[in-house]
Amino acid sequence: MPKMKTKSSLAKRVKKNGAGKLKRGKAYRSHLAQNKSTKQKRHLKKATFVSAGDMKRLKGLLQK
Repeated sequence: MPKMKTKSSLAKRVKKNGAGKLKRGKAYRSHLAQNKSTKQKRHLKKATFVSAGDMKRLKGLLQK
């Protein structure tokens, strides 16, 4: 059986930290910024972690 390939689109969007969690950027930041408050835009800058419910599925896509 051939090796599983890494899903390169996902690999570009997430980074793995030392504990094995996946760090991701937040959505809703790319456009229509004039309709969002300054506070909302500031909070969207900060990265967050992938939720536990998605972790197993995404780790499978990142197999190398």
